[in-house]
Amino acid sequence: MTELALLVANDPPNGGFHILTDLAIILCVAALTTVVFQRIKQPVVLGYLLAGMIVGPHLPIPLFANEEVAHTLSELGVILLMFSLGLEFNLRRLVRVAATSGLIAGIECSMMFLLGQLASHLLGWGSLESWFTAAIVTISSTTIVVKAFAERGITGKLPEIVFGVLIFEDLVGILLLAILTTVGSGASMSLAALGLTAGKLAGFIVGLLLVGMLVIPRLVRLIVKLGRKETVIVANVGLCFGFALLARAFGYSVALGAFLGGALVSESGEGESIERLIAPVRDVFAAVFFVSVGMLIDPKLIAQHWVAVVVLTAVVVLGKVMGVSIGTFLAGYGVRLSVQAGMSLAQIGEFSFIIAGLGLSLGATRHFLYPVAVAVSALTTLLTPWLIRGSDSVAAYLDRRLPQSLQTYAALYGSWLERLRAPRETSDGRSTIRRLIRRLCLDLAVLAALAIGAALAGPHAETLAHARIGMARPVARWLVLALSVLLVSPFLLGAVRLARALG
Repeated sequence: MTELALLVANDPPNGGFHILTDLAIILCVAALTTVVFQRIKQPVVLGYLLAGMIVGPHLPIPLFANEEVAHTLSELGVILLMFSLGLEFNLRRLVRVAATSGLIAGIECSMMFLLGQLASHLLGWGSLESWFTAAIVTISSTTIVVKAFAERGITGKLPEIVFGVLIFEDLVGILLLAILTTVGSGASMSLAALGLTAGKLAGFIVGLLLVGMLVIPRLVRLIVKLGRKETVIVANVGLCFGFALLARAFGYSVALGAFLGGALVSESGEGESIERLIAPVRDVFAAVFFVSVGMLIDPKLIAQHWVAVVVLTAVVVLGKVMGVSIGTFLAGYGVRLSVQAGMSLAQIGEFSFIIAGLGLSLGATRHFLYPVAVAVSALTTLLTPWLIRGSDSVAAYLDRRLPQSLQTYAALYGSWLERLRAPRETSDGRSTIRRLIRRLCLDLAVLAALAIGAALAGPHAETLAHARIGMARPVARWLVLALSVLLVSPFLLGAVRLARALG
């Protein structure tokens, strides 16, 4: 929002009018194209991309929106999209599906990254471009898959497998964004340097989650209890942009901060209701984001690099079908589910746009890679409904054609893994007591740490307030005490409530 305000302030006297004009053009054209794509039963994301091409500078159509305004607004769309992904991300759910979905995503992402590197080298691209190309083809589109499954009403085990893999792919995408930011800035690409980057990233994520878990879920529950929707929307959008700004301050992407903010809000147990409330705001700015992506599509560049588009599309479709199918089979889900899951994830989407845009902004890739990535995404998005629709018949055909011995082995292997995954019987009462004791011990430990910290840092804070801003020492002492009590009170209240529940 600050960038938008500065843009208005630095414009000529009627600059605000130009921004209003650009926004009106973008949203009106996007509305028309999405209506058309809905009528022909195609993904609306393709309508947004077409709208971007119409209002962009590369087609001879007498409609033009300012790219700088669209880019500024699209950043807000990226932040809100990543926050929404975080709201769907649940730490308990992650632990529950970690063994199977983590294995599938690990096999698939490793295979896709290697295939992306190989394809870019065969196309004669440079080392940095091969890194970004590999990352672009690695991550599937959560938005496209969720909408395709919802439209077909698919339920059962398949969505559970696919959405679990998508969660881990999003985590891989976050890691790739952090690594590519470092690599694209000219830092060393040695194994030690990448290990150090990954270590710093892990430390930032773990530290933020540990501190955030103590504060954010309780704060969100308190806000929700007020019972006013506008307060909930404003507070959570504020948290979204606050976490994005915090990540940028530490040198990471705003997408990472927004994603972690959404994950912490989700731990409050109010993630679904909050997601429904902020969905209209997110959808508006997400539309601007996809339109801004379409504005960068140059048909001449795509025509010039059509071989790359075809090669990368084949890599995405064939590589993801094979990678996910192999991983799902090794996870013990059988041939049919494995093939269906593989054919459901054979596309790239919003993460690929963000990665391609990062490479362009850092100067690590040439201008042709962005429209090539968008073209590959558009083609794979068009193919996704057909692949999902045909996955059942293809899976049944392959299952029938397998040799009898292999079918027997697959059935025995799957049943063995299913027995290993079966939860052990535990007493609900004991589990609840253990959980309450753990939370009570954590609150008491935090209370003790805060009390010790306030006792040690209090005198220094008083001296600093007196020396820097001339505050009287008694006033400074009372202010430090009030702040300490304010900081301690949520954990004290939580400890009392947990003790009562435990009693």
